[in-house]
Amino acid sequence: MTTVAPEVTDLYPTRKGENRVIPRQDEVVQGAADQGPLNAHTLEDFDQLGYLTINQLITDDELELFRNELQRLAKDPEVKAERHTVVEASSNEVRSIFDVHKTNEIFRKIAQDPRIVDRARQILGSEVYIHQSRINYKPGFVGKEFTWHSDFETWHAEDGMPKPRAVSISISLTDNYSFNGPLMIMPGSHKHYVCAAGETPENNHEQSLIMQGAGVPDPQTLAEFADRFGIDVLEGPAGGAIMFDSNCMHASNGNVTPYPRSNVFIVYNSVENTLQEPFAAPTRRPEFLGSRDFTPVGD
Repeated sequence: MTTVAPEVTDLYPTRKGENRVIPRQDEVVQGAADQGPLNAHTLEDFDQLGYLTINQLITDDELELFRNELQRLAKDPEVKAERHTVVEASSNEVRSIFDVHKTNEIFRKIAQDPRIVDRARQILGSEVYIHQSRINYKPGFVGKEFTWHSDFETWHAEDGMPKPRAVSISISLTDNYSFNGPLMIMPGSHKHYVCAAGETPENNHEQSLIMQGAGVPDPQTLAEFADRFGIDVLEGPAGGAIMFDSNCMHASNGNVTPYPRSNVFIVYNSVENTLQEPFAAPTRRPEFLGSRDFTPVGD
């Protein structure tokens, strides 16, 4: 089912002037403790920090299945040649494979799993659909960094997502150490929106999937955020997961160690927050980056 949402006022203007910071205009948590598996304390922490950690989300058998599929896909030349696959510019290693909840039965099942969907529904206070999915590879020695950014800024500017009423989950398929390029988040940054300077280049996604450019906050703003909020380095075992708000300022370092860092990444958006036309880009990004199929997931 594909629907067309009405036009809305742009509450989060970006790429239309100078870099500036405005307060978030919406609540972070829109559900309650009696509406899902997360207790009141966890919801409060998510509201304040912008993220939560799950020590073990999937079983050991599932972890082995996902890892095997991860490696199979990376070695498949047909998958590597697909438009929704991104490779590292220097090493030609696979960096990300998008749309896995549509193209792969194994990852489709976990994207629909109530262990995840029920948490997303509870945080967002509504039914949810999948805005984007991918598996990320950060192989040893050659895995490149992801610079500081807010996902929502990109999804708002280039996909037309009206509000930051979306949540991402990163399921770890390898151990996340402090030294192999784990996710880093500035806790509390999700309550402040950075209106980025500059404009969106034509077909910006072709470059931004390799290295984020448009929409990245300036160094002064990032330094102020780091001083104000600090930086949490999110270590954790394979099989665990991190859920985080779409407006969190986050990044990850390159991986110069022998230890790979790979994950399944799924974005759930509220069905009450469906995409409009892009707010600060000349055209929509491809469907595999910003889905316009708003069919709710889960049972």
